[in-house]
Amino acid sequence: MLRIAHELVEAMVAHARVDHPDEACGIIAGPEGTGAPKRHIPMINAARSTTFYEFDSEEWKQVYDQMWEADEEVVVAYHSHTATEAYPSRSDSGIASQLGEPQAHYVLIATRDPEVAEVRSFRIADGEVTEEPIEVLGAPEVVQSYKFAHTPDSTVYDCP
Repeated sequence: MLRIAHELVEAMVAHARVDHPDEACGIIAGPEGTGAPKRHIPMINAARSTTFYEFDSEEWKQVYDQMWEADEEVVVAYHSHTATEAYPSRSDSGIASQLGEPQAHYVLIATRDPEVAEVRSFRIADGEVTEEPIEVLGAPEVVQSYKFAHTPDSTVYDCP
């Protein structure tokens, strides 16, 4: 399960909305070994594409160096889908494998609906995709512009 502060979800959704119609991408770092998402780091989609994302290699090196110095790790790697559901494509699974962060949560944000962003979290290891629930922490009354879906149960968690 991904436990994450609502401010971080809002930041990912806002980034996805700003970059739309191109896919947005970024990470959320946290203290090494804790699995706790703490710091939002929006990144540049070097592909500048509506159907694909790619971390800029120079920016990634700078971010990685900063995380190394701060004893942080990638807790969440996220990107948006602008015209399809929030589910990892084959390309997304490949990128997750290349990123080399098997402990990370892979969050997808669908921005095809201008009113509601669909937010889903997955674990991706060895090409296998497993969806996981999301628990948003703090001030749920503020969370109104997105929904969470968890397909194994066919349940959608709409926030008030």
